[in-house]
Amino acid sequence: MKSGLSVKNKGKPTIPLQPFGNTLPYLAAVGSLLLIWQIAAWILPEFLMPDVIKGLQRFIGNFSNPDFIKGLQSSLYRLAWGYPVACLLGAILGLLGGVSKTFSVYLKSVISILQSIPPITWVPFFVVLIGFGDLPIIFVITIASFFPMALSVLNATEGVNQTHLELARVMGAKNRQLITKVYAPETLPAFVTGAQVAFGNAWRSLIAAEMVGGASAGLGWSISYAGEIADMEGVLASIVTIGTIAIILDHVVLNGIKRKLLKWRYAGGDEK
Repeated sequence: MKSGLSVKNKGKPTIPLQPFGNTLPYLAAVGSLLLIWQIAAWILPEFLMPDVIKGLQRFIGNFSNPDFIKGLQSSLYRLAWGYPVACLLGAILGLLGGVSKTFSVYLKSVISILQSIPPITWVPFFVVLIGFGDLPIIFVITIASFFPMALSVLNATEGVNQTHLELARVMGAKNRQLITKVYAPETLPAFVTGAQVAFGNAWRSLIAAEMVGGASAGLGWSISYAGEIADMEGVLASIVTIGTIAIILDHVVLNGIKRKLLKWRYAGGDEK
């Protein structure tokens, strides 16, 4: 039985604990944020804090604005390049660290040095190096999302069953076969988890880079421009847009992929 969280006992039927899964808590979280927004609107002047209705009307109206749609497409285009590249590189290098202890130590050292640098600080460097446009933002997204992906897979390789590795070596498996036949399958859950963490970094870095990276279109540019002209409705509508798209991509798209890749985890109603 699939119905939210459940208690499972051998030989006994599954007992659902949450008939509505995570929907109600999520709606409650959204409702509480909207309530805080509305209370702030009652307290502050309207030009500083428009109420919820006006903000949501602007949010909906933006999707009929060609300039807004163009900016949204620009942001998604940058994300569609930077994020997958980071996940691919992180997974490959993390798996290589599993078969080479020396490389594992080296990679961890590089990550520990570079991940302490906020990704947004790379924007001026890339702008000077390659100029304005999409590329500097794509590079920043890649840097931001690479570290959690690589660390997640790299750490997971350390927990791979040693019996499986020894058995594969006895059967003549080379390093390439160890990676594809042992490390990759056993680190798949860590890959999925790392991808979700990496997405959060990628999305935040995208918005921040568009705000300061000289972009002429994008969600980050929209909120920055609205702030410069004191368009508080535009600022709040952009914030709602950023949060809504992040929810759709993370909790719908990535969670859907997660359930397909790790469907054995959700068999029998063991959903989380």
